[in-house]
Amino acid sequence: MNLLIIAVAAALVNNVVLSQFLGLCPFLGVSKRINTAAGMGGAVIGVITISSAICSLIYDFILTPLDLTYLNTIVFIVVIAALVQFVEMLLKKTSPSLYEALGVYLPLITTNCAVLGIALTNVQNSYNFIESVVSGFGTAVGFTIAIVIMAGIRERNEFNDVPESFQGMPIVLLTAGLMSIAFFGFSGIL
Repeated sequence: MNLLIIAVAAALVNNVVLSQFLGLCPFLGVSKRINTAAGMGGAVIGVITISSAICSLIYDFILTPLDLTYLNTIVFIVVIAALVQFVEMLLKKTSPSLYEALGVYLPLITTNCAVLGIALTNVQNSYNFIESVVSGFGTAVGFTIAIVIMAGIRERNEFNDVPESFQGMPIVLLTAGLMSIAFFGFSGIL
């Protein structure tokens, strides 16, 4: 039951994009088309889940016993950068069209503060290995939900009569704000 609470809290209640405002660069940049947003969401699910697992193991079995916990940010960044390179190579081989569609935003997962943020949050909350993986997966699913919803709204906005002063990024930011307010409604479920 505790794992379910962690997953729901990470995905909906404390949504990394709409509640914590982490990972906004890919959220705003890749949310123009649903298929591209879903591809980015899949890549983020893989990177955040695996990095949460690896960072938890490194923290518990290397950094803590050697009293090097002050190096956790640097070590986590190196792990995340290596994972993103692996995902980038995997996507280039298996799905060249998605690789091209994601463009510069795929390597930007390395600097996506949501990926590093969840690894540090797991350490801060003293999550064990399983809790860290569930928290990472829930966070990534929450990111995917938010980016796919935003992509759907942006696709529909192309056919709407939007005032000239709101066209482009202003309507996107306004939409993101309204989505944040909507997700705030989940705060009472836990």
